[in-house]
Amino acid sequence: MQKIIEKASVLVEALPYIQDFKGAVVLVKVGGSVMETPENLEGLLTDVALMSAVGMKVVLVHGGGKAISRGMERAGIAPQFVRGLRVTTEEAVRVVEQVIKQEVNANVVRLLRGRGANARALHGDWIFTVERKAGRDPETGADIDWGFVGEPSAVDARPVIEMLEAGIVPVVTPLGTGRADGRTYNVNADTAAAALAQAMRVRKLAFISDVPGLLLDVDDPSSLLATLRVSSVEKLKRDGVVGGGMLPKLDSCVEAIRAGVGKVHLVDGRMPHSLLLEIFTKQGVGTEIIADEQE
Repeated sequence: MQKIIEKASVLVEALPYIQDFKGAVVLVKVGGSVMETPENLEGLLTDVALMSAVGMKVVLVHGGGKAISRGMERAGIAPQFVRGLRVTTEEAVRVVEQVIKQEVNANVVRLLRGRGANARALHGDWIFTVERKAGRDPETGADIDWGFVGEPSAVDARPVIEMLEAGIVPVVTPLGTGRADGRTYNVNADTAAAALAQAMRVRKLAFISDVPGLLLDVDDPSSLLATLRVSSVEKLKRDGVVGGGMLPKLDSCVEAIRAGVGKVHLVDGRMPHSLLLEIFTKQGVGTEIIADEQE
């Protein structure tokens, strides 16, 4: 009986959050090893299905890097990365499109539907207009050719909004259409999620990955920053607290907040129901990034 009462208490604690977020748009981006571990992915998608069931308008953007690498290996194409981004040749982009649409996206949609969510595929090349990514090697100064890798220059959020208004959970692939050539481009999933969140000014943007949030010491889980204001980000970068793959993610978070996104959350998808705990409890479990004027 005590366990049953405790379950009821949890529901009561969640009630004000459910009431507050009913009808609000929340964008969830999932990637990394969470996509590769069935129990983690299924747990996350159960959270998404529950959020949808209680009236939140959830958009899911997913990656699929490891599945793409396997697809490229099957096609005899050696995966190559420069500064954390996949070099995507004309041959490779066909593999990327096939794997991300027919394997990864189809599986996520199937799992969500199995949990009662009205989920449907929405491919990024219908939403994102992109420019070919350009850059220079900081050591040699030489131009970097990533091939068919794009950065969003325009976002058409109308298909997403129409789905949400119809009670559908859009499951979005990180692809784009080239402004200059109309070709399909590979887009970094974090970048795609942040661009869509900015265009829609969503209430919350949650990045689900295999890290617990932002740690002041990467070897000490107790150094987790529960709340981070955007004005503190540059100091963390200067002090070397933030580095590696967290840098572009954090830059995307700050840009999203400044563009009108309510809050950004960094959540560990390996923890059971971490997304629900972050949104529906006072304490939270990850790092929330907020504007300076927010409480």
